[in-house]
Amino acid sequence: MRTLIKNATIINEGRQFQGSVLIENDKIASVTEGSAHPEVEAELIDATGKWLLPGCIDDQVHFREPGLTHKGDIASESRAAVAGGVTSFMDMPNTKPQTTTLDALQWKFNRAAETSRANYSFFFGGTNDNLREIHKLDRSRVPGLKLFLGSSTGNMLIDNRETLERIFSESDMLIAVHAEKEEIIKRNIAHYTQLYGEDLDISFHSKIRSEEACYASSAEAVALAKRTGARLHILHLSTARETTLLDNHLPLSQKKITGEVCVHHLWFDDADYARFGNRIKWNPSIKTAADRDALRQAVNDNRIDIVATDHAPHLPAEKEGSCLKAASGGPLVQHSLVAMLRMAEQGIFTYEKVVEKMAHKPADLYHIDRRGYIRPGYFADLVLVDPAAHWTVSKDNILSKCGWSPFEGYTFHHAVWKTFVNGQLAYADGKVNDAVRGRELRYLL
Repeated sequence: MRTLIKNATIINEGRQFQGSVLIENDKIASVTEGSAHPEVEAELIDATGKWLLPGCIDDQVHFREPGLTHKGDIASESRAAVAGGVTSFMDMPNTKPQTTTLDALQWKFNRAAETSRANYSFFFGGTNDNLREIHKLDRSRVPGLKLFLGSSTGNMLIDNRETLERIFSESDMLIAVHAEKEEIIKRNIAHYTQLYGEDLDISFHSKIRSEEACYASSAEAVALAKRTGARLHILHLSTARETTLLDNHLPLSQKKITGEVCVHHLWFDDADYARFGNRIKWNPSIKTAADRDALRQAVNDNRIDIVATDHAPHLPAEKEGSCLKAASGGPLVQHSLVAMLRMAEQGIFTYEKVVEKMAHKPADLYHIDRRGYIRPGYFADLVLVDPAAHWTVSKDNILSKCGWSPFEGYTFHHAVWKTFVNGQLAYADGKVNDAVRGRELRYLL
C-alpha cells in the first residue's frame, strides 16, 4: 500500500520546504524536496496549501481506563487525539486499579491494542511499597516511572523519604514527577479556610497550590536527582521560578534533568479564572501572567524540553463546586496542536519550535524507536494541517467523552485536515477512521 502526499509545505527539523512524502505500508519511503515527486503507483493526496508535520507525541495524558470510564476511555480519548494531530500518547497510572503492578500494566497494553486509534504507552506508578515491581519492568516498553510528590489519591503519594531515596538511587529508568509540596498545600488550605471559610472560589486555587508549593517540591526533586544521579523529568511546570532549576547549556541527549510544560500553562493565566472558572482548574494551578510568559520564554530558549497536555477529562458535574471540591483537570488533547500553532501565529513561538517541542523532542527525550520526525524509514505518523481554516470549538465537534473543552467558543486559525498513524489514515475531513489501531511504542535502550 502506497500513499503519495505531494505539494505540501513540510515543517520538520527546524526548516520549512515544499515537497512530497511517499508512504509505503507503515513507513515513510522517501522525502523529496521541490516540485518533483516519485513517479510511482500510489494513492495521491494533493496537499497544495497544506502543512505536513510529524505527528505529535504527548507524554502526559489521563485516558481514565480502567475504572474511571464514565469520564473517558482509551478508545474515546485516542479518537480525540488523532483528531488533534496527536499520533502517540503516554498514559499516567492513577486509574482504578492504579498502574502499580505488572498485571495492571499489562491489562492496559492489552486494552489499548484492542481499542486505541493512536500509538500508546503507559507509565508505571511508584508507591511507598512497590519497589520490587519496579525492578521487574521492561524498559523497552515503559517510558518511565511516575511519582506523585504532591497530594494524590490512594497509595500514589510517595511520602516515605527512605522509599523515595531508594527509587531515585536504584532505578535506572526515567523518573517523571508531579511536584507540589504537600505540607505547603495543607498549610495554605488551613490559612485561607480560617480566613474565608470552606466555600472558597476558584481564585484561591493558585494561592493554595502556590508557587512556593511547586518550587519547593521541584527543587527537592532536582537536588535528590543530582545527589543520586537519577534521570529526572519534571512534569507540567507552572512557575517562572521553577525554570531556574533547568538549564539549556547541554543538548537534550546529555541532560539528566528535563522539564515539560503543558498547553494550558502557556495559554491561560490567573486573570482567566474570572471568565473560565473551574474549567481551567488544574493541578498544578494556572499561575500569573508573569509565570506564563516565563514558561513561554523557557520553551524558546530550551530550558523546557517538551510541550504536552496533562489531558484529564472530567464530567461537567465533577467540575462544579468550590475551589476545594471541584475536580482538577480537563480535556486538551484534541486542541493542543492548534492552540500551539495559534500562539506561533501570534509570534510567541515559531512553527518550527512547535514541531520541535511536540514531536521531535518527546521522541528524543524518551528514545522512542523511529517516530517524531519526517525521515525515510521512520513510521508514517504524519499530520496535514490547513493553515487557512477558521473553525470554532463547539460541543458538536468535541470528541472527548466528557463533552466539553476550555476552548469552547474559541475560533482557531488552523485545523487538522488529515492524520496518519503508521501509514493509515486515522482522521480525515472531520471524521475518525475507527478501523485504525495504533501500536505499542518501543524505547531504545
